[in-house]
Formats: sequence, structure tokens, C-alpha cells
Amino acid sequence: MRSLFPLTIVGLLCGGISGVATAEENHPLPPTVARGAELVEEYGDDRFFEGPTWDPQTQRLYFTAFRDKDTQILRLDGPGKVHVWLDDTKGVNGTCLARDGRLLGAQAYGNKLMSYQIAREAPSDTKILVDDPTLNQPNDVAASPKKGGGIYYTDPDFKNRATSAVYHLSTTGKVTQVLNDMQVPNGCLVSNDGKTLYVGDSYLKHWRAYPIQADGSLGPGILFFDPDTERDDSPDGMTIDERGNLYLSGRGGVWVCDKWGKSLGLIPVPEFCSNVTFGGEDGKTLYLTCATKLYSLKMNTRGTKPAGKGKSKKH
Repeated sequence: MRSLFPLTIVGLLCGGISGVATAEENHPLPPTVARGAELVEEYGDDRFFEGPTWDPQTQRLYFTAFRDKDTQILRLDGPGKVHVWLDDTKGVNGTCLARDGRLLGAQAYGNKLMSYQIAREAPSDTKILVDDPTLNQPNDVAASPKKGGGIYYTDPDFKNRATSAVYHLSTTGKVTQVLNDMQVPNGCLVSNDGKTLYVGDSYLKHWRAYPIQADGSLGPGILFFDPDTERDDSPDGMTIDERGNLYLSGRGGVWVCDKWGKSLGLIPVPEFCSNVTFGGEDGKTLYLTCATKLYSLKMNTRGTKPAGKGKSKKH
């Protein structure tokens, strides 16, 4: 049976856990959370979960699992039930859907950007989009919703904070370094209109926004969001809803802010939350990957529909 965590008391239950916001901080629940909604534990084991992506064609959630260098992509088939969709991923961490419906993955240990054709039991086709042994460890990936917009991926230098960068892969296959002024870039996301790249800074513990130029390069960044909390766990993954509101994991849970960076509140989570995405049949379920759990939460808004035609097929 799935465990339920009422959001009104999650903060009190977890007040002693480092990195989890307490109820005393008095941050409201975001209005985008459905009335009376509770965090539902969908799956859990002793691994670290990351990279959630909902595929509208197979109507399944795919997410990544880490135990040291034993890494997999899992598919959620029901409460407490997963299927190992891809084994030995060589550290695929962040994922997202490309415009053609394929699953993109940032491969940390193989120093690659991967692309998988989604089929029911396992990938029906695998492509290497970028293979660069000089990379540190690709961490997250974001596809522009605009036709011809390309793909962005982060490459943090967690150890030395000296060679971190963000790269752009154009639709013609050209790779360009577009950002190197952030010591530890982590999660990344492109806005619904394709005009802004958001990047989480795991060193300074805030989020920045960069204007996207016509050629995919970035203009000067600005501080976008820095929540009023003493919690200092690192910003990680993020997602966006159809209204342009952002859902930012880190700093005590999942922060929700509007497209101008104004806080709409905090979704408290009983353990470190690495990433979030929207999914479900109606698009109104928020999935949260955490240190050892996968949660879901009912919302009253939908996530952004994937751009493009979505060529993945059911198998």
C-alpha cells in the first residue's frame, strides 16, 4: 500500500532533517497544488533516484536510479512496481523528451549525451549525440520547444569548480560552449517560449536565467530565484507548467515561482528531492524523485505538453 504524507505536517515530521524546510519557516503551499493533495509514495528502495520524464505515448514515467556506479533507467508500472527499462546506463542522470519524442539522457560516467527511442520493454534504438571524453560528467539536459532550438546540457565540475560549463547542441550537430561563468551548474530547463534558459547553481545555491539568442547562444544571466530560507541543500532538477510557473528542487523541498521569479510557495518533501516532472493521463500529476523514494502529488495545473509531433509509439 502506498504511503501518504499530508503536506500540512511534512515539515513538522522532518524538522530535524538537514535540507528539508520546517513548518516554522511559514512558506505557504503553492496554489498550483490540488486542494487536499498529499504526497504519495509510488516506489522506494535503497537507491538514489533522478531524471524523471513522462512519455505521453507509452503513458509511463521513466526515471533514473543510482547505487554507486550501478545505474539504470526504470519505468514505473504501478504503485511499488518498476520495470528495468535500461540497465548499465553508465550514469544517465537527467533526462527529457526531445522534439521527436525520443528520450534524451546526460551520461555522467560515459561523458556522452544519449538519445533513446522509447518502446515498451526497452529502447528500440540508441544514438550517441555527443561523445566527448574531456567532459567532467554531463548532468542534466533540456530540449528547446522551438523548432530548430537545439538541446542544452550541463557539465559540472563538482570536485574543483574550475571547468564547469553548459553546452548547446544545434539541430545540425554543432556543439558550442554557451556558459562557463557558473562554478557548478546543475539542473537546466528551457522556458515554454524557448527564449530563456534556467540553470541551477549548486555552489551559490540559487537559480539564474539567461536569454537565448537566435543562434542558441546565451546572453548575460541574471539572478532569477533565491528563496527566503536557511536551508542550503543544492539546487537540482526542475520542471515547468503550462502557465510558465517553475518547480525547482532544492533548498528544502520543491519551490514554485512564476515566470518572473516571484515565489508562489514551497512543497515540503520528507527527504532530499533531486528532480520533478509533470505527467499522468491528464498531465496534472507532479512526480518527485528523491534520495530513496519516488513520490507523486496531484496538481490543479498541467505540465507543458512536449513540443514536436512525438514520434514514440506504443509497443
